Amino acid sequence: MSEHAESAADFSFDTFAPSLDDARPTASQALAVVDRSSEALVAQGDQDVQRSPALPDTAVPAQVAAAEPAAMEIAGEAPIGPWQRLGREIIAGVQTLVSAAVYATLIVTFGVQVARVDGLSMAPTLEDHDRLIVNKLVYELGDPRPGDIVMLYYPLNPEKMFVKRVIAREGDTVRIVDGRVYVNDIPLHDDYVPAEFRSHDDWGPQVIQQGYYFVMGDHRNNSSDSRHWGPVPKKYIVGKVKVRWWPLQDARIF
Repeated sequence: MSEHAESAADFSFDTFAPSLDDARPTASQALAVVDRSSEALVAQGDQDVQRSPALPDTAVPAQVAAAEPAAMEIAGEAPIGPWQRLGREIIAGVQTLVSAAVYATLIVTFGVQVARVDGLSMAPTLEDHDRLIVNKLVYELGDPRPGDIVMLYYPLNPEKMFVKRVIAREGDTVRIVDGRVYVNDIPLHDDYVPAEFRSHDDWGPQVIQQGYYFVMGDHRNNSSDSRHWGPVPKKYIVGKVKVRWWPLQDARIF
């Protein structure tokens, strides 16, 4: 058998016809072949087991690893008691109030201011206890103009504040004859003053000095204004009245 196998390996074309007796294996030979085959299979199986180690079970550890962060997060959050929750809510409320106070301070300081009218010196345009919104920024960017309703510090006592109307500005000549106002010898168009609110006094003529403004109340016979304490410096003018928001039925934009 080995000689013929070697010849076949050398590509020899010699033929050999074995006899039937030679080709017919005995029972012992057949059992030996079976035994050797089974041993080979067992050996081959052992090699396969050794050469193919078991794959690691990655699915379960991955699931466990994915679940670990959530478990850690849950474990890291301690339960909050009612007193702790109340304390947090109080702190949040205080922070909100402080922020609102800061914003309100900035708005009042640099932007707008809410004011209330006390008295009737600006009647009938403004009545007693009217609520106003004053634009404080407008005169940082420009100058007051005749006809503007302004809030100002009282020149004789700056702790008080008045609301008046600008009549004339620096360089203008103001004269009042029998209650009739003239600016640069031109009669003032003041049809917002009813006849019963007019005065009959005389004043001037006077040129308004640099940086000053002449102001009057619309209720001419019931107003303390520049006719009594002189023109007002611009630095005393706080801002321009833009809105009357109360009473609501009389709300108006100026």
